[in-house]
Amino acid sequence: MKSLLPLVLLATAALSGCATDGKQTDAEQLAFYRDHAGEPVKDFQYFGRLNGWTPLGDGALAVWTKASEGYLLELSGPCQDLDYAMAISITQFGSRVSARFDDVIPLGSGTASIKIPCRIETIRPLDVKAPRASQKELREAAAVERKAKS
Repeated sequence: MKSLLPLVLLATAALSGCATDGKQTDAEQLAFYRDHAGEPVKDFQYFGRLNGWTPLGDGALAVWTKASEGYLLELSGPCQDLDYAMAISITQFGSRVSARFDDVIPLGSGTASIKIPCRIETIRPLDVKAPRASQKELREAAAVERKAKS
């Protein structure tokens, strides 16, 4: 069972963020996803279609292959235009995406006219239920805080 300390720290950070603009920083979001990711795996099955994705700064992203299956992909270095991409493409071989062999390619708007592939360094499966529950708790805590200030 994971320690509650990371969730308490994240809740504190999220609530303090509500005092400004209510948006978590990329580093806070990445920490949140790392806390809800399992041990690294060498690859995952991928049939060329994502159910969703979230950039987590220029060095990581979360991808969902199904509503109930997601992965934290950490890249080998900064990925140009990942934060501004309208879509992404992921390379694969034999319907498998492999760490240290496959790439994420940001597509759409951005500053670069040539899209440079970003190598996937690690793949970690996400506990997709835990983040949803934690985010619900954070929303409820923020609502209680707003109510207390009224």
